[in-house]
Amino acid sequence: MSITHYLTLAIALFSIGLIGVVLRRNLLVAFMSIELMLNGANLSFIAFSRYLGDMQGQMAAFFIVILAAAEAAVGLAIIVLLFRRQGSVQSSVFQNLKDKVGV
Repeated sequence: MSITHYLTLAIALFSIGLIGVVLRRNLLVAFMSIELMLNGANLSFIAFSRYLGDMQGQMAAFFIVILAAAEAAVGLAIIVLLFRRQGSVQSSVFQNLKDKVGV
């Protein structure tokens, strides 16, 4: 397979993730969409790394995986706390929290 196939798949993954973040109101779906965007970026880094024959893209992808794991841990904890407090994971919960704090 050529680099074009990998980059096409990476663009498709990133685009689907971007559409999911922009259009969805559910925080879990937006969270999964962000993960799709990170996977698209990882795939493009790996494809360029293989095409150019160096390891820098693979190292960048490794650090993105670490970032995604940290994001998953913190993000899911925040979403669970919001669900326990509000009973919903819709993005309108953030507006309700803003009104309660008085900002």
